[in-house]
Amino acid sequence: MNLTSISEIKPIMEKHGFTFSKSLGQNFLINKDIPQKIAENAGVDENTTVLEVGPGVGCLTSCLAKRAKKVVAVEIDNRLLPVLEETLAEFDNIEIINADILKTDICDLCKKYGITAVCANLPYYITTPVIMYLLESGAPFKSITVMVQKEVAQRLNANPGTKEYGAISLAVNYYTIPKILFNVSPGSFMPAPKVSSSVIRFDVRDKKLEVSDEKLMFRLIKAGFSKRRKTLVNAIAEEFKMSKDQIINIINKSGLKCDIRAERLSIEDFARLCDNFKALNSI
Repeated sequence: MNLTSISEIKPIMEKHGFTFSKSLGQNFLINKDIPQKIAENAGVDENTTVLEVGPGVGCLTSCLAKRAKKVVAVEIDNRLLPVLEETLAEFDNIEIINADILKTDICDLCKKYGITAVCANLPYYITTPVIMYLLESGAPFKSITVMVQKEVAQRLNANPGTKEYGAISLAVNYYTIPKILFNVSPGSFMPAPKVSSSVIRFDVRDKKLEVSDEKLMFRLIKAGFSKRRKTLVNAIAEEFKMSKDQIINIINKSGLKCDIRAERLSIEDFARLCDNFKALNSI
């Protein structure tokens, strides 16, 4: 069965009474080359158990199942369960779980099935929450390969000093090494979205950057980018209710200029800034 063929998939969806849900951001792949290409770039082999978020009608799922030891697919829409049961009937290494990924204990799931990788075509509306939920879970992922809105991929992979660079760029870089693999046109989906997509892979760092207080570092990052047009001194002073002289002293000790803005700082800069805040007992 060609799971990217509208003529083959549409009758199955109609048989089970399935219609697309805008609220769930459902856009299914109809370009047969794309799911194959995603699976090829996901770092999945016969020893890998991979987690898929939102399998849809199963086109990426089937490509992963041909390569992986096992695919554990979490689908929130129970209307798709009978569709998936039919489209993936030939495979015996796929486990479909009807659940909300954002309410799922990721570590427990990984422990139960031995999951070490993630591969998914993520709905646009939950891209960032899902990626951060997976990264912050502490699960033993080696890589996360996802298709997201092109603009979002650019933010996730942005460098300091660029207009796309923001708090999410820093957060992702703290946990992983991101790389945009290729772009996907709107015509590759049914229904077609209004924007292009990109497939991005995050290779999880073996060892995270050392920082004295992770929560404090992210609080500093959030403060810096919540007032993007302000200097780091002014943004932090407002958030932490500290004098500018105190903050200038800490920034100078961190080897940074006192007129710098958050968008110019790397994750290493923020870690050093955090360490100096902590060392001076300022927070």
